[in-house]
Amino acid sequence: MSEPSSPPQSTSLPQREVKFEHTTSFVDILERHRLSLLISTYQAGRLIVVGTHQGQLSFAFHSFEQVMGVAARSNKVAVGSKRQIWFLTRAWELAPRVAPAGMYDACYLTRRAHVTGEIHGHELAWAGEELWVVNTLFSCLCTTEGDYSFMPRWRPPFISALAAEDRCHLNGLALEGDKPRYVTALAETDTPAGWRPGKATSGCVIDVPTGATVARGFAMPHSPRLHNGKLWVLDSGKGQVVLVDVAAGRYESVAQLPGYTRGCALFGPLAFVGLSRIRETAVFSEIPLALGRDELQCGVTILDLRSGRTIASLRFASGVEEIFAVELLPGIRCPVLSGPNPSQDGGGTMWLVPEQAAGPAQAPGNA
Repeated sequence: MSEPSSPPQSTSLPQREVKFEHTTSFVDILERHRLSLLISTYQAGRLIVVGTHQGQLSFAFHSFEQVMGVAARSNKVAVGSKRQIWFLTRAWELAPRVAPAGMYDACYLTRRAHVTGEIHGHELAWAGEELWVVNTLFSCLCTTEGDYSFMPRWRPPFISALAAEDRCHLNGLALEGDKPRYVTALAETDTPAGWRPGKATSGCVIDVPTGATVARGFAMPHSPRLHNGKLWVLDSGKGQVVLVDVAAGRYESVAQLPGYTRGCALFGPLAFVGLSRIRETAVFSEIPLALGRDELQCGVTILDLRSGRTIASLRFASGVEEIFAVELLPGIRCPVLSGPNPSQDGGGTMWLVPEQAAGPAQAPGNA
C-alpha cells in the first residue's frame, strides 16, 4: 500500500485490551461511501461495531456468546450465538438522543431471541423476510419457525439423514435474489466429522437448487458471495479470495492475503474480507497457511476486486485473534447498538416506549 498505517491505538473489552491500527484509506472509504461495519469475533465472544465520527474510527464491543453469523439490513440485524439467534430492530427515533449528540445516525435495540440450542450455526442471511441459517451440526440449511428449535429446509444430497454429527461442515451461504443459491462445505462426506481428514483439499461449492457440486479442491472454503453475476469464495486455508467459474467447475485466485480468510461483504468493486490467525489445533493442521502460522494477521482488508489489490486495512494487534463474519451497513455512518447484555458492554440500558406513554398517567382502561 502506498500509505502508512496509523500509530497503534487501543480500546478495551472486559478482561483484555484490544490494540489496533489501520491505514488512513480505511477511514476514507467508510466515510466516502457512508458505510459502517459489523464484525463478529467467535473466540472473543463480541460483535464489533465499526463506524466513523469526525474523521476517526469508532469502535464498540457487544457481548454475544460464541458469536458467528451476522445478517444485516438497514432496519434489522440478526446475530447468531451459541444457543440462540438474537434479533435487533432499528429504532429510528433514538439515534439523535444518544450521547454524545450528533455522533450516531442509527440505533439498533435487541428485541427478541429464538432459542435453537447448540447447532453450531454458521452464516446467516436474510432472504426476503425469512432468516436462513447454515446449521452446521445438522448439515442443513434451516429457518426459525414457531416453537421448533429450527425448521430444516435443505441439505446436500450426499447427506443421508438429519443428525447432530457435523458430517460435512456446511458453513457458508450465498443468496441469489431472495433465495439460497450456493453453499460451501469442507467435504462431501456423510459420516460424523467425516470432513476432518481431507480438509486441506476436500472443500467444495454446492448449487442449492440442483444439489450439484460445482467446484472442488478448496482448503476449508467459506463465505460464498454472488455479486454482479460472479461467484466469489474465500479459500480460507490458503488465505485467498477466488473467483469461481461455475460452468467450467474451475476457480482462480484473485488475491493472496496474510490471514485465514473468513467473512466477506461486497460493495461495488470493493470486498471487505475478514482475516484471522489460526489456533494450534488439529482443526487447522495440514492446511497451507499452517506453515506460516506466526506471520498471519487478524483484521479486515479492503480489496479492489478489479485488480485484486489491497487498498485499505484494519489490523488487530492484540485482543482479537479470529473473525467470523463481516457485514456492511450501507447508508449508515456510525450506528449504536444495545445488545442483550448492556452491563457487560460498558453501556446503559436503552428503553423505547410509545410516545403517548410519556404523557400524563392514566387509570387502567382509560382512553
